[in-house]
Formats: sequence, structure tokens, C-alpha cells
Amino acid sequence: MTAKDVLRSQVMAQVVEGKLDQASAASRLGISVRQVKRLKRRLQDEGTLGLLSKKRGVPSNRRTPPEMMAKAVALIGKHYVDFGPTLACEKLQELHEIKLFVETVRQAMLGAGLWKAGRGAGIRTHAIRERRARRGELIQIDGSSHDWFEGRAPRCCLLVFINDATSELMALRFVDTETTLGYMGLLEQYVLTHGLPAAIYSDRHSIFQVNRGDRQDVSHTQTQFARALEQLGIEGIQANSPQAKGRVERANQTLQDRLVKEMRLQGIDSQEQANAWLPQFMRALNRRFAVTPSLPSDMHVPYVGTVAALRRILSIHSLRRLSSNLSCQLEGLLYQVQPADRGLALRGADVTIVTHPASPTEVLWQGRVLPHTLSSKAIRQQEAADGKEVNRKVDRALSRRTPPQPVGHPWKKKMSTAPGKAPPCAQFEHTKAPLALAPAS
Repeated sequence: MTAKDVLRSQVMAQVVEGKLDQASAASRLGISVRQVKRLKRRLQDEGTLGLLSKKRGVPSNRRTPPEMMAKAVALIGKHYVDFGPTLACEKLQELHEIKLFVETVRQAMLGAGLWKAGRGAGIRTHAIRERRARRGELIQIDGSSHDWFEGRAPRCCLLVFINDATSELMALRFVDTETTLGYMGLLEQYVLTHGLPAAIYSDRHSIFQVNRGDRQDVSHTQTQFARALEQLGIEGIQANSPQAKGRVERANQTLQDRLVKEMRLQGIDSQEQANAWLPQFMRALNRRFAVTPSLPSDMHVPYVGTVAALRRILSIHSLRRLSSNLSCQLEGLLYQVQPADRGLALRGADVTIVTHPASPTEVLWQGRVLPHTLSSKAIRQQEAADGKEVNRKVDRALSRRTPPQPVGHPWKKKMSTAPGKAPPCAQFEHTKAPLALAPAS
């Protein structure tokens, strides 16, 4: 007997003994007076066991048919053996038209040994931060490196953009590694689709902030991604701990469970196929888990610029100074500026080299695109070395020539070959005056 049954038997015993009237007993037990009368007769006829429910031990009329439960367990064991009860319940209804409650599936999986409940989360001591009130007010971003394709493709990274106000997945993309250009490419897609958010919340990865320890003599104070956010008018915020951006961290855990299994069922085995299918997956997951924001207004600002201007902002900007011949170097390449005018003004000018894998390289000066040619620094160095070698050969050839003699030198006099006549050089030697010696002291 339960505690409720014991209380009922004690109260009804007082009613039978006349110590408690039926109205007071009904109020005490929370039932009607008519039910008290029925319980009194059953207690007098059958004793204490008559107060127990007649349905106890009898199968429910609403129970799931055993045949359906056996089929569900067989399907789970064949296709969804590593699924959790919630996801397995959804797939049974979506793909096999078997509609069950999550708790029913959980109990069945526990009974069949297909699932084991995990340990509960530890004690949390972090302060709770309320969601932002409006959609687009704060976007949390993160990258999750994982074996997303379960060996069918190389290990890669999933970039995640999630709305803080609604837990809505805003953008997803698979990339090889977590890089600045990867985030910039996904941010470009996000801005063209949704607009400019008010703020972006990230961790303290070197992509988002300059990490130089305690050194203060750094040549720059912001990263390429931070510079792009500043130009777009988006506030960049870095979290002090993983728990501070827990919404995107929990989204990564959900994706590592659901997304991996969905791609397995869909037969997706490459990043290209996954990136093309991800928008469909995001719509389904947002319908399942997204919540309504506190305020209905949207904080996204439409982007009014051109796609080329947006791509120029979301590129790698490298500062260089032009030499006197209007050239500069970057990563082994020589940039030779060829301006139509103002050539003298560009000598020693600071320019910005804009590079992006999907766009031509540009050289910017005061917002203007300068025409330029591009060549390999190694080729130029080899050409310069070849030119120096030619000059050295010429110098060696010239050094072997006899230097010119002054006018009147014997070498320049006509030499006679007549017999008995001394050559001019000999005559010249004999005609020389003898040197006068100083008298001895």
C-alpha cells in the first residue's frame, strides 16, 4: 500500500467507528461524499483491501500493442542503436510511422539494453545570463572540430552561428580548419541573407583578438576579423570562459549528436554535399528547438552596399609602403604599381594589398584601386642575379685589356727593322741624360 492508501484506510476506519462524519472525511481525502459512502461499504464488506483500486495490476487499455513495441525495438536495434531516446522517437515517427512517447521509447531501450542513462551534470556555479531580447542583437559564433563524417571523409571543422535570443541556427558551414577566411566567408553569407547583426560573441581565439601575452610593443592591436567587424559596424565581444558562450557550446554538442547521424542516414560523405544540404537541416532543427524572443523587433540592419565592397572588407588587408619605383613585396610576390597619374605622389605612400581566394588581388590607396602588375619575387631576384653575373663578366674582360699609354711613349713609336740600326726604344735609352749624383759630404 502507498502512503495515500494508508491515509485513506485510517480516515475510513474513523468513519466506520463514527468518530468522523462523511463530509469531513470527503474534505480530508479530496473526494466527494458519494465516494466516501462507496468506500465505507467496501471497507465493511471486503476489509482494507477493498479500498485499493480495482485497476491495480490490470494492463492499461491505452498501452502500446506488444507487436508495435517489438517492431520499434527491432528498428532501433538495426538502424538507431547509438541514438538517444528523443532522436530515436522522432525517427520512428518520421521514417516508419510509429508514433510513441519519448518515455515509452526510453523504457523500451533501457529494457532491451540499447541505451544507458548518462550521469547527471555536475554542480554549476556560473551565473545565469539572460537571453538578449531581440533577434539579431547578439550572434554567438564558434568552430567545432570533430569526426563529422565518421571516417567517410577527413576530419574537419563546423563553423556555427547561433542567435542568442532564439537559439536559432543562423549559418553553418564545413571547412578544413578554423581560419580567418573561413569565418569571413560565412559572415559574408550571413550578411547577405539576414543583414548586419548588432554584436558577435566569440571566444578568445587568435582569429578574434591579438594574443601576445604581456608584451605591449605590438605593431597592431586588432586582427583581420576584428578589423572587418569594425568596418561593418558590428561590435565584437570576446567571452572570458566557455561557459559564458554556453548557448553555442551546447549547440555544438547537439550537432555532434544529431547532425552526424542525419548525414549518415542521408548518405552524405563530403564537405560539398554537406554544405549544400545544411540549409535544409537548419530549417528542420530550428522548427524543433527555436524559441520566441522576448521582443518581436529585429535588430538586423540591411546591408546596402555591393557584394564586391562586402567581399573587399571581408578579405585579408596587408599594409605596405611603396618604394621609389612604386613597388612593394608580399609573401614572395612583387607588386608593381602603374598609375596613370600622380606617380610622384605615390613614392613612399602607404598602400593596402587586399587578397581573397575568390577575388582578384587589389592594391588600395586612399580608397582608390591602383592598377598594378604581379610577378614572382624569386624570378625577379634570379633576373637581377643574372644581370649582375653579366656585369661581372664584362668587368673581368675589361680588366684583362692593356691600359692606354700616354702620347710619346716608346711603345707608340714606329719601330725599324733595318740591319745595324738599333730600335727606337734602345735609342731612347741611350739618349737619356745620366743622373747627377750628389757630392759626398
